[in-house]
Amino acid sequence: MTRLVCVSNRISLPRKSAAPGGLAVGILSALKRTGGLWFGWGGETSEGEPGDPDLHIRDGVTYATIELRKAEFELYYNGYSNDVLWPLFHYFSKGMRYSNEQREAYENVNRIFAQKLLPLLQPRDLIWVHDYHLIPLGRRLRELGVQRPMGFFLHIPFPNIEMLRVLPCYAELLRDLTSYDVVGFQTQNDLRSFHSGIEHLFGAEAVRPDGRIRIGDRVIRAEVFPIGIDVAAVENEALEASTTDVVRRMTDSLMGRSLMMGVDRLDYSKGLVERFSAYQQFLETHPENLGRITYIQIAPLSRTDVRAYAEIRQALEQAAGRTNGRFADTDWTPIRYLNRNFPHATLMGFLRAAKVGLVTPLRDGMNLVAKEFVAAQDPADPGVLILSNLAGAARELASSLLVNPYDVRGVSHAMQAALSMPLSERRERHADMMKVLRRNDIAAWTRRFMEALEQTQAPESRVRAIGSIK
Repeated sequence: MTRLVCVSNRISLPRKSAAPGGLAVGILSALKRTGGLWFGWGGETSEGEPGDPDLHIRDGVTYATIELRKAEFELYYNGYSNDVLWPLFHYFSKGMRYSNEQREAYENVNRIFAQKLLPLLQPRDLIWVHDYHLIPLGRRLRELGVQRPMGFFLHIPFPNIEMLRVLPCYAELLRDLTSYDVVGFQTQNDLRSFHSGIEHLFGAEAVRPDGRIRIGDRVIRAEVFPIGIDVAAVENEALEASTTDVVRRMTDSLMGRSLMMGVDRLDYSKGLVERFSAYQQFLETHPENLGRITYIQIAPLSRTDVRAYAEIRQALEQAAGRTNGRFADTDWTPIRYLNRNFPHATLMGFLRAAKVGLVTPLRDGMNLVAKEFVAAQDPADPGVLILSNLAGAARELASSLLVNPYDVRGVSHAMQAALSMPLSERRERHADMMKVLRRNDIAAWTRRFMEALEQTQAPESRVRAIGSIK
């Protein structure tokens, strides 16, 4: 029987109090359909060489976790993954800090992943690797003789070749991606960017008219698989959470004011500084809203060891302080800025209570919070989503209020438009977006990718050279 093996940088064993990210939701959706193995780092570091994986079985899914050496992890994760690949892939080349030491750690951690995963593999496994931390893993597994079909899905944007060429080892990165049989992206823009890299490296003839990539005697499927959410689960969570004590306390504290809501991991790609500026301009331009609107921004801390994240946190605290200092009254705080996690169900209850959802990243692969906001709404009286046109979700959620996140005045105007939108228009926009969410939900995402992976063959030629750089 065919078994699915998913591999990601980090594994967190399921906990009711945890708020799973988009990657975790997608992987669990795939694995729970048929059972399988989820392999990755368990969150612990050590001084010595990593030992054998720890195995845990929950709800038919086997979780295999490994430790990583502390010094190497810092260089691999905080260094190469998040100081090099993350900013480059999000088009923030000025934030990229490349070093050979970080690159070597990145390669070595991928080698360790391959070595520790190999003994757990079975003859009929399908292997699905996730995200930018593990791009070389396919090549590493091929070098160890693995011939099973392998797929790779990128959860963040993929840069055009003119941006990618900033990376000294861009050719090796592209070559590593061709070790997989299926390579998946969030949007057509990302796929076109990947094609631009393949054509630059291997020649225009490498991309066939049907979009598949031929390099030597190998054919790779590179396609768009936009990730979705579990729509019914979000609807149920939001409805049930709306009656819980924590959500009721939040709504009671508004004292009848309208709620504007943002939920983002603290990251410079999320456009939070620009969003805070837009909210301040909104209050300046539309003073009739003073005392009538509360903006709650939940931004859990992330990657606190990376300097850029400490800087963004300081900038946001200062921006929130300026706005509150200027506009607050004795019984009203314009911005409530929270650097903490909440359970996923609680967040869905918060989103359901919001009249306006703010999702304005400067660049994003998809952004599932945008989709969760729509699904969490009361269809009889839905709120309005303000969405960045630079988020992957903008391709699907065209009935949101699309904005350029750098256009502070434009985002400010969208806030006013959202608050003054008639009920009939809000219902129509919400219904349109719900149709899209149901059509492209998380089950459809996993099914489409798995079908593509199952259709691939495993010829012996996989371990042979895959072409020369032009």
